[in-house]
Amino acid sequence: MTENRNDKKIKICIVTISLSKGGAERSTALLSRILHSEGFEVFLVTLNDAIDYPYAGNLINLGLNKPKNETIFSRFSRFVKFRKLIKKEKFDFIIDNRSRQFALKELFYLYYVYKGNNILYVVRSFNLSQYLPDNKYVRTEMIRSCRGIVGVSKLIAATINKRYHTNKALAIYNPIAEFDKSSEQIVQDNYILYLGRIDEAVKNLSLLLDAYKNSVLPDHNIKLKILGDGPDKHWLVQKIKALKLMELVEVLPFTPNVYPYLKNAKFLTLTSRYEGFPRVLIESLSANTPVISVDCESGPNEIINHENNGLLVENFNDYKLSQAYNRFVLEEELYLHCKQNAEKSIEHLKIENIAAQWTNYLKNELS
Repeated sequence: MTENRNDKKIKICIVTISLSKGGAERSTALLSRILHSEGFEVFLVTLNDAIDYPYAGNLINLGLNKPKNETIFSRFSRFVKFRKLIKKEKFDFIIDNRSRQFALKELFYLYYVYKGNNILYVVRSFNLSQYLPDNKYVRTEMIRSCRGIVGVSKLIAATINKRYHTNKALAIYNPIAEFDKSSEQIVQDNYILYLGRIDEAVKNLSLLLDAYKNSVLPDHNIKLKILGDGPDKHWLVQKIKALKLMELVEVLPFTPNVYPYLKNAKFLTLTSRYEGFPRVLIESLSANTPVISVDCESGPNEIINHENNGLLVENFNDYKLSQAYNRFVLEEELYLHCKQNAEKSIEHLKIENIAAQWTNYLKNELS
């Protein structure tokens, strides 16, 4: 039973910037569904009006009717509304999924918005300063005041504990999401897939394009589809033109229905400078599509069993990455072996397994 000391349902407030476009946002929406299905009373608070992913629980959309040119007064009014909600509902836990890099803003949350509540911070990237500010005083106060920190990989949790001299961080992986398979869409072409935000500083799409160009894939008419949106989309198109790859590389807009693209791809590739626990890898494997990823910090080496469900490659090395691409084209036995093992390799990430970990964690924290 998911009940607190007063024999009432454990009440959870999940806070997120939005429920659209990113892997972190998809994981947050899925967390709401997991906890709701486990019997928790779930409130989901979004700060922006961007809702694409299916969620569960009571949605509080603080971004609804948000003015385009928001004033300090209107912004503060929204946080007053948020604070009143927190005081009224008396949540057992607030699970904060936001990025949290600005020190003054986090002091405001800590000393006003969240004051007097059990806070659980979720860290979804190895770029820790994105979730725990560089300012030492603020970061120390956040860690001291929170009930716990959930890292989405073992490396993230271990690094937080070691670097910041705490024992509050533990790892709970992102689970496999169930796809909407009702669409009978078939994506044409023989292609590999990049799926994610178009952000060169994080995703290192230059490495992706250089490795693809120098591989045997163009010679075998195996195309590259890039699916996503982001701040560097114009730059990406220009880069593709400069490499004379316009006939082979297709840039497609974000869609929440990625299953047809994953299912029909030869393999998915990831080239990030850093990650957290990249959802695209487990989504691809769950669609029975093997993966080739750089061994960035963190996540890929906790998902990929090299030469069993995919290939893990030294990061920032376009030659080795292109050679890995070649192997999946030229070594058919290796490719089929990885494809055969793809889905079963992530059975430990099924929703019921991750749900049990969250339920045990939350119940233990209240005991």
